[in-house]
Amino acid sequence: MTTPVPFYLGCAVWAYPDWVGAFYPERTSPRKFLNCYSDRLNTVEGNTTFYAVPPVKTVQKWRSQTPPGFKFCPKFPQTVTHQGLLLPQLPAALSFIERMQHLGDRLGILFLQLPPRYSPEQAEDLRNFLMALPRETSAIALEVRHPHWFYPQVREQLNAGLAQLGVQRVILDTRSVYSSSGDPQAASRNRKPQLPVFPDYSTTTSLIRFIAHPEPQYQDPFLAEWVGQVADWLKCDRTVYFFVHCPVERHSPKIAQTFYQKLQAHSSLILPPFFKPPSPAVEQLSLF
Repeated sequence: MTTPVPFYLGCAVWAYPDWVGAFYPERTSPRKFLNCYSDRLNTVEGNTTFYAVPPVKTVQKWRSQTPPGFKFCPKFPQTVTHQGLLLPQLPAALSFIERMQHLGDRLGILFLQLPPRYSPEQAEDLRNFLMALPRETSAIALEVRHPHWFYPQVREQLNAGLAQLGVQRVILDTRSVYSSSGDPQAASRNRKPQLPVFPDYSTTTSLIRFIAHPEPQYQDPFLAEWVGQVADWLKCDRTVYFFVHCPVERHSPKIAQTFYQKLQAHSSLILPPFFKPPSPAVEQLSLF
């Protein structure tokens, strides 16, 4: 049997009630959401940890509700990344990393999402912070949002520095939500910034966060670009994480499925079996 390529596909969340009846079976209870999600996709962004660090029992429960091979990619809490300099928050960051170790082999990549105000002027703080993280036990990825990080020389220095530290680069692609005259982020709590997109990487893994417009005509051209790029990376034995997040969240699983189908049609790669039909055990309801 041929082994599937190391490709991980997921969304930003799993606990979304409006997915019941479409992505999840009819009458699926909230306590079954993660089980259902992990039967259809093999990674999740774990956006919930940005707002609150879950207790150990919750983290252990997440692990028990997912199959081997599933990967959580939790986001560092905003109390670490959005309080100014990073180094003063190192104890909280180390505590978070230790907490996420309870995911065991379900732990994928921990990623730092820096706010738009965190600029290259804080590069020394960033380097010292990353150097202090236990990268031998946890894969770390970085997402920058200040526009100056994308200046050619600064971008090159950032990529080289991350490569030296073994920290992965997060690629945030928001082009589709800015490609129409409307504003699909109008009701979003946190608007995603409009930034340049480069297929940069600093390790053997690539992590893409694709922010999708809810209407196909605005997302499809950019999805097509990523189909070709992801296929090329997978053929070179790179590990790829591809996350789909739509500001109108009910569309996210469908867009992820569209990407998966396009990737299947584009190449002869053996992909993991996503979007499997629900098993009877998953659909079975309980009175309690």
